Amino acid sequence: MKQLLSLIAAGIIGGLITLGGFQLLLEKNTTLHNDSSHFSKKIKKEVNVPAGAKIAPFDFADAADIAKQSVVHIRAAESQDLAQQRRQNQQNNDPFGGFFDSDFFSPFDFVPRQKEGTGSGVIYSRDGYIVTNNHVIGFADEVEVTLYDNRTVAAKIVGTYPAADLAVVKIEEDNLPVLDHADSDAARVGEWVLAVGNPLELNSTVTAGIISAKGRNLDIIQEHDRIESFIQTDAVVNPGNSGGALVDAQGNLLGINTAIKTQTGFYAGYSFAIPVNLMKKIVDDIIEHGDYQRAYLGINIFDLDNDYAVEMGLDLSQGVVIDELVNGGSAQYAGLLPGDVIVGVNNKEVRNVPELQELIGSAKVGDTISIMIYRNGKTKEIPVYLKNG
Repeated sequence: MKQLLSLIAAGIIGGLITLGGFQLLLEKNTTLHNDSSHFSKKIKKEVNVPAGAKIAPFDFADAADIAKQSVVHIRAAESQDLAQQRRQNQQNNDPFGGFFDSDFFSPFDFVPRQKEGTGSGVIYSRDGYIVTNNHVIGFADEVEVTLYDNRTVAAKIVGTYPAADLAVVKIEEDNLPVLDHADSDAARVGEWVLAVGNPLELNSTVTAGIISAKGRNLDIIQEHDRIESFIQTDAVVNPGNSGGALVDAQGNLLGINTAIKTQTGFYAGYSFAIPVNLMKKIVDDIIEHGDYQRAYLGINIFDLDNDYAVEMGLDLSQGVVIDELVNGGSAQYAGLLPGDVIVGVNNKEVRNVPELQELIGSAKVGDTISIMIYRNGKTKEIPVYLKNG
């Protein structure tokens, strides 16, 4: 009997121990499950991010909130006087052209239609300077700006620089929100960006994409000394976005949205923005001087390609070839020669003409820059003092 009771007691104690161990194991598994869930959420958020890379935000709400407040809607119009003057200039150039001008509804309608259009702009300073594209306001003498809080105010044109498709207008307001500037030279292909503007009369619209390429030359600006070195993105941009902001994932201004590549007139996959580093130099000059004080190297150039490199026996495949020197220009004075291949400026690599134009366009008249050239199989660094023209 005593032996039976001992066996029963041992069974009860063993059962209690087993039950307790199971409970501990259950609690441990539950803790692991919770940790695993937390880890899973983190992995979903950060998956495929290279080691050491800057992690993009889970969403772009903060960046959008920052950027929208500094992007304005612009309405530009041609007054009747300016329309008449434009008409007169056309007749002076072509006395018979007026009878076939689209301004005429009929041969008896001698009142030219006034041009008008809309676009976007970015507040550049707290005291009311706004940057936009020249093609948004360049034809007009009447400009109206609508702010993010729906206030509408008149603006005056401060100055334009058609060769880079940039313009500045001014409104009489204070304490306006402005965006911090990113470093567009440091921006990398693959980074997230937002396009903010007023496409198709849809105010304060935000779209997202990545930087698809840098230093794009589209040959869309008609000026002979044009500066084209666009940031290419796949953020959706449409008519009305022109002059609006391209911002990074933190809401810093990276560029001014300017163009789309399309056969229909609407977005077809790629959009293009003027880099903020180039924009800033031009806009600062317009505000201070009324126009852009452009520095010139004084050279005729072309992109180095593989055929030219093979023909000339060059041991490189990217750069900008100096074809001719302008007499008395900065390059000639510094000792650059035809046939030199420019491969860098101020320790920044130069692979093509747009990149060189952007770097020189961002410099000031009177600056001395360091140009790295390839000559006779060797690289050489040459200081160049930049002149105006």
